[in-house]
Amino acid sequence: MFRPLVKRLERSEKEREKLHRSISDLRARLNEKDQQLGAFQAIIQNLENTSKPAGASHVPPIETPLNASSDDADRAGFAEVQVAAGQFERPRFEKFPYVGPFPWLDQPDAEGKITERLQAGVITEERAIEPELLDEVWAAYEAAIADGTVQLQPESLGPDDPWPGRFQDPHMKVPALCRIMRHPTLLHWVRLFMEHEPAPFQTITSHKGSQQQEHSDSIHMTTYPIGYLTAAWVAFEDIHPDSGPLVYYPKSHRLPYIFSRDVGIAEEAYRQEGFQPYHEKYEPRIQQVIIEHQIEPHYFHAKKGDVLFWHANLLHGGSKRRNLQLSRRALVNHYFVEGAVCYHDFSASNPKQFSSTCLSETRPSSNGV
Repeated sequence: MFRPLVKRLERSEKEREKLHRSISDLRARLNEKDQQLGAFQAIIQNLENTSKPAGASHVPPIETPLNASSDDADRAGFAEVQVAAGQFERPRFEKFPYVGPFPWLDQPDAEGKITERLQAGVITEERAIEPELLDEVWAAYEAAIADGTVQLQPESLGPDDPWPGRFQDPHMKVPALCRIMRHPTLLHWVRLFMEHEPAPFQTITSHKGSQQQEHSDSIHMTTYPIGYLTAAWVAFEDIHPDSGPLVYYPKSHRLPYIFSRDVGIAEEAYRQEGFQPYHEKYEPRIQQVIIEHQIEPHYFHAKKGDVLFWHANLLHGGSKRRNLQLSRRALVNHYFVEGAVCYHDFSASNPKQFSSTCLSETRPSSNGV
């Protein structure tokens, strides 16, 4: 009568032993995975320690594969961790690794390098754009407005405001503007700042001051690796102090970047609500940063042909127009660099590929711009 009980006990013991062996195997596999994970984390930490510029605060989670195909590696360009252009359907800053290389202007010894390049004559003072060329290009732009090729919105602030609104990417309609966008002097300075070949991306023309709230361009025109965007603001006339000059905050580019996630803007917010979350969440945060860090505004009282270049993270905007009848004719050019992955953090979208072309010079781009 005890034999069936003994057999059951024997079977139970064998099953217990089998279970213990399975548990031991699982523990061994987990230990192996932990070791692999630790190795990856060490590599990532080493990259961050060696590449991270002074003042940086973002270390987003890595959501991209560290091993890319050869085709993807070619498209990802010079980044220390390869990520293919267009890899994310909805790209945002936090989805990319936070690795370099970082532009030399973001390095702790940037001021020393500027001094060295000034002494060596690499950085010099010069008039960027010839006044005669500016007159020819603006005349072509006005002609395009007159014949309806370019159609401007009024954006009037009242009966004393005779000037129309801004226009984005006019170089797509007016070939003459490409002579400024691709001017050798502007491209030379972008190469100097970025140490990579410029990829002209976007232009905006304006007859008057924008009165745009302070912001960093990086939330709109974002790059991986971070920081590879340069803007060049070209004055087409002498800028009067009452016309609403461009306002900027020196050294604000050294402050931590502020992206959509940092102010609670959801990934789908732009598609559902347009720019409302940007005005309600991002712009107030920038004003708070200006107050907290007590950074002082400077105003670009430019002469005709002067150009202001600014860093991807420099805070800037349009100051108040004290005299609405005064014009402020200008063209701002935005440049990515070849090899950078480019996207729009706020709208969580990739930029339109055609935006980099000029009617007067069509040039293929290697970086998805």
